[in-house]
Amino acid sequence: MLWSGWGDPAKAADLPEPIRKLLHEMLGVRPPRDRAADFGEVRLPAVALSPPVLTELRGVVGADHVRFDDDARIRHTRGKSTPDLLRMRAGDGSDAPDAVVLPGSHDEVLAVLATCAAHRVAVVPFGGGTSVVGGLVATRQGFTGVVALDLARLNRLVAVDGESMVAELEPGLRAPQAEQLLAGHGLTLGHFPQSFEYATLGGFAAARSSGQASAGYGRFDDMVVGMTVATPRGTLDLGRAPRSAAGPDLRQVILGSEGAFGVITSLRLRVRRAPAERVYEGWRFESFAAGSAALRHLAQEGAVPTVLRLSDETETMIGLARPGEIGALSADAGCLAVAGYEGFSEVPALRERVAAVASGLGGVYLGPDPGESWAHGRYSAPYLRDSLLAAGATVETLETAGFWSNLPRLYEAVRLSLRASLGSPLVMCHVSHVYGTGASLYFTVVVAQTDDPVGQWEAAKRSVNETIVGAGGTISHHHGVGRDHREAHAVEIGDLGVEILRGIKDRLDPEGILNPGVLVAPERPVS
Repeated sequence: MLWSGWGDPAKAADLPEPIRKLLHEMLGVRPPRDRAADFGEVRLPAVALSPPVLTELRGVVGADHVRFDDDARIRHTRGKSTPDLLRMRAGDGSDAPDAVVLPGSHDEVLAVLATCAAHRVAVVPFGGGTSVVGGLVATRQGFTGVVALDLARLNRLVAVDGESMVAELEPGLRAPQAEQLLAGHGLTLGHFPQSFEYATLGGFAAARSSGQASAGYGRFDDMVVGMTVATPRGTLDLGRAPRSAAGPDLRQVILGSEGAFGVITSLRLRVRRAPAERVYEGWRFESFAAGSAALRHLAQEGAVPTVLRLSDETETMIGLARPGEIGALSADAGCLAVAGYEGFSEVPALRERVAAVASGLGGVYLGPDPGESWAHGRYSAPYLRDSLLAAGATVETLETAGFWSNLPRLYEAVRLSLRASLGSPLVMCHVSHVYGTGASLYFTVVVAQTDDPVGQWEAAKRSVNETIVGAGGTISHHHGVGRDHREAHAVEIGDLGVEILRGIKDRLDPEGILNPGVLVAPERPVS
């Protein structure tokens, strides 16, 4: 994983000159004033952990699994939001952990948490490092240091129950590893978010991830039938049946908790048979409103493909839904919908049902090329962001969700907020996930960088967070809360909701060491 960008450094590429020219003409984008820092130029704070604490941690996980060299610290600094990357490109490593600890078992995780609680060391659970909402930056105030608890050694497929269609996997498995292991049993999770290549199963659960094929396979939290969690107070072992009426479901307390309540050390997940057929195709609608109406009809009538997404006019025109065609502008592009089907003998009949609904509501069939193009480039957008940042454009994404009746209002409110904050940005959007009752909206924003690009985006983000809550949307459909959404999330759930979350944290994590500052602010400053 590139320390100052996304993914495989070999896949990073400069923007072609025609695209640079287009960005300059459309948005006034110019090359950044300062060059990006090299790895050796990153400024790191001194290690704050005392030698006795480091010795104690080595005693728990082994000397080779406690690292405080520059390489380990830099690669565990922050996540992959645009502000995160801009700070790293400026050589700012001020949020680096003091050490990286790699436990090899549930018991070792428990022991690490006990050690850190005893010495008031903050602990940031770390999976693939793909958070885009500030979920990997701990508050240092009141703590003697910060460690990144990297779960990479917890990377086994533990068991497969083929009769129940449940697999037990460890949280440090990256998604491709998990799919490869399950493929040996003819199975799949079917969870393919844009972060698929690098994110981990534990991260999916901790952030309530939703994959691009969620219309068919469900969100990741739908897949979790059980889990084991290490907390500073001990072990939670949750989920012993498919459904239960035995009180509130405590799995839901951990799902979406982003490491603030405990560390997931094992997941029992619903799996599916690996599909025999995969088909992707495209449809064109005259407008975003018309395409949204078609998606709503499909979702409510139960004719839902495995993948179903709709780009608005701007995103379709720019070609973002088909990464290979970025910049191939079309004034009459309409709105592109992508439908994907994964399954068995039922696929042809479902395609016919979808075609009947889509064509009956004004859709024009475009054949397989748009769908195949999307599928081929489905993980490439973060690399494009790196190229845009290097060219002098601030580019970031944000997402929300709402009920169908409120979706047009939410869509317009977010666009207006971004334009009011950023001047004349390029704002693109697509419906990324659909339900019978509503859908999510995923926005991509591109604007020329100012001399303070971090401040530029943070001001816009604060404004749009307030707008989303005020317009009746949720502050996050699948990116999580982290630090960036914490204040807006508090408004969304209300004062009593915040008190409930604080009560859970106080009970499971009385010293407040787990990812402090993420998800919920402390009731009072830590002293």
